[in-house]
Amino acid sequence: MPSEYFGKVKSLLLDLDHAITHEDEGQELFIVNDEDSGINNLIVDCEDPLLVLEQIIMPIPQEPGNLFRRLLQMNRLLVHGAFVLDEETQTILFRDTLRIENLDSNELEGSIEALSLALAENAGELLSYTKSKRALQ
Repeated sequence: MPSEYFGKVKSLLLDLDHAITHEDEGQELFIVNDEDSGINNLIVDCEDPLLVLEQIIMPIPQEPGNLFRRLLQMNRLLVHGAFVLDEETQTILFRDTLRIENLDSNELEGSIEALSLALAENAGELLSYTKSKRALQ
């Protein structure tokens, strides 16, 4: 049985006009897409006491050069969330966490908009790492 927060988060996402393309009550997560905003398979996971938002950005390049330094510099300018590394899957993600107990639509919208803004401002540079260097398999 899903927690009380699962329904609350679903209502907030729908009120904000985000397309839920998949939901899993057992895992208490949603997949959200908004191509116009660069949101692609954003995982919204109800992990009481937190709401975790994660989106895959790209594989870690085999020869990352100064990528990790640049990610730290980009993180400094982000409004919410951060670019993070998942060493298990060799992937760069955008991740943000919010307290779920008092979550409101402004907080959730701000977090999702921060992802969209981060992608708009940094996508070209991030993609240049995948074009110039072979990604890990």
